[in-house]
Amino acid sequence: MALPTNGRVIIDTTAGEIEIELWSKETPRTCRNFIALALEGYYDGVIFHRIVPGFLVQTGDKTGTGGGGESFYGEPFEDEIHPRLRYAHRGLVAMANNGTKNSNDSQFFITLDRADELHGKHTLFGRVIGDTVYNVMKIGEMEIGENERPVYPPKIKSITIVDNPFPDIIPRITAAEKRAQQRAREAGQREREEAERRRGAKKDVKLLSFGGEQDDETEPVAFKKKNIARPDLVDNPDAAGIPTPESLLGPPQKSNEPPRERASEKESSKHQHEKPPKSSKSEGADKDIKKIRETHAKEKASGSDARRTEIEQMESEIRRLTRKREGGEDSDEEAARKKAKPTKSYLEEELAKYSKGRGLQKKGKGRKDEGDVLAALNSFRGLLQSNANLEMEDGTEEGDRVGDSGGGIVPGGEDPGIEVDDDRGFIGHALHFPKDDGEETRKAEKDYEVIDPRQRGARAREEERERKRTAMKGKNGRGRR
Repeated sequence: MALPTNGRVIIDTTAGEIEIELWSKETPRTCRNFIALALEGYYDGVIFHRIVPGFLVQTGDKTGTGGGGESFYGEPFEDEIHPRLRYAHRGLVAMANNGTKNSNDSQFFITLDRADELHGKHTLFGRVIGDTVYNVMKIGEMEIGENERPVYPPKIKSITIVDNPFPDIIPRITAAEKRAQQRAREAGQREREEAERRRGAKKDVKLLSFGGEQDDETEPVAFKKKNIARPDLVDNPDAAGIPTPESLLGPPQKSNEPPRERASEKESSKHQHEKPPKSSKSEGADKDIKKIRETHAKEKASGSDARRTEIEQMESEIRRLTRKREGGEDSDEEAARKKAKPTKSYLEEELAKYSKGRGLQKKGKGRKDEGDVLAALNSFRGLLQSNANLEMEDGTEEGDRVGDSGGGIVPGGEDPGIEVDDDRGFIGHALHFPKDDGEETRKAEKDYEVIDPRQRGARAREEERERKRTAMKGKNGRGRR
């Protein structure tokens, strides 16, 4: 008989839900500690740090090492050993301690089998109910490493209080408030890390930057453009290069010298390096460059056209292969080739194969007309009907003649002559059988009598019972006398 319980919780883990009923009447202090910690969200995110296959799975340590844990009362509390609560089967929930008495905190374990060696050593305060015990067995079958620690430890997501036997519990902090604080701490930590990263980051102006990573004070990078010169296209390689437009040279660079000195230098350089007028050779070089550019543009356009044509051919080939794989139509050329050669359908081929035996088609002739056969059958039917009518009329006339002649003598004493066989006489023949009076049927049943051996045995047993019954009657009669 199960103990009366008051209290039920559902532990949601990464391996599934575990539903536990609590024995709050037998172990009130332990159940109050467990429910208070669950209301505060203490077990949220805690892993199963110890798995002993075939024995137990243990959790409840927030540090995940097996050496931590704290109780709701602020210090370890005493054991509550009940004589009727024993470790007789799997799925029992008990408190874990540090190996000594009265050292319970927040850690608890769930048994995977019978454990008689734990009687009187650990407080037993609940049991797993329903099919959720299989989720506990699933945790017990996980891969473990050193020190009975799982390689991939399952985790408690949250604990839902379905039936609270202690409504007077006032948690120090609720699970929702604790989760909000945790989120706030994580957000603050991220902000601090981001600020440190920005403060300690070293800017490299040589790298490509995007607005926010570069301050407004950073000077823009000036790119120097080289003049385009093709000495191989000029008749005189020693001549000056192709002049570059002033717009491509960029703004004039500033100098730290006084403006007066710069002006004098300009005048001197102007007299020394005056540009010579354009000659016919430079004009010819310009024309050659224009021709080269036009040729390059034409080659580029022809290359793009050829590439476009090749892409179209590849796309058409891909479409053809796709249709062929899906069982669709082939390309236009193959479809035209198939249309040129007519083929018979599967139905026509099968009909041609079996038409010879059914008379639908003959050699050298078309399909036979069945109208002649039906006409012949109709004429034969009419002949039979007319012959039956004639026989009836002949029978009535003969009866009249016999009645008039008085004995069958022809008047005038003439001989009727020889009987002439009529070719159509066979049509009027009829087959008559004598009426059966039942004798032939009885004879047939006697000749073909079926003997059932089971019926013979039943008849023999019936005769034996009748004989015994007669013998008993005779004995009773002799006794009365």
